[in-house]
Amino acid sequence: MSVSSVDKDVDNLALTLVSDFDAPIERVWRLWADPRQLERWWGPPNYPATVEFHDLTPGGEVTYFMTSPEGDKYRGWWRITSVDPPLSLEFTDGFANSDGTVNTELSTTTVRVRLSTHNGGTRMELRTSYESRETMEQMLRMGQSEGLQAAVGQMDALLVASSPGTR
Repeated sequence: MSVSSVDKDVDNLALTLVSDFDAPIERVWRLWADPRQLERWWGPPNYPATVEFHDLTPGGEVTYFMTSPEGDKYRGWWRITSVDPPLSLEFTDGFANSDGTVNTELSTTTVRVRLSTHNGGTRMELRTSYESRETMEQMLRMGQSEGLQAAVGQMDALLVASSPGTR
């Protein structure tokens, strides 16, 4: 599995996941930038994602839903704050109602993705920041840390599948 570390920093209201990949930065970036590739890893293995709209430009949005093993759909959205391909992406991440409208009952988080060269491959640092301690505790109780680790853990297979000589 590519996940090197997960740090739950309650004092700074942040969850930081670090992953190392044996692939160039540009290839890891495509897993974020291509909606068909994003949906192959964004949801945990038993909750596959379907990306409905994907605009990775400042002010742009990404909308998606994850489908449970029972067929229930859980919708989410991103609002892109900044993007610097292939090195960084920042967005607000939130939940949506079944009709796709913003769910105001659940808090949003801020996500910062940074890609850098590391040991001949790519290091991805994914930092989620929370509005409050209560929000962080709620999201962690909902399984956000485990779900994120499972989702990111799927990236390795996608990078190997698309490596030169494996097509």
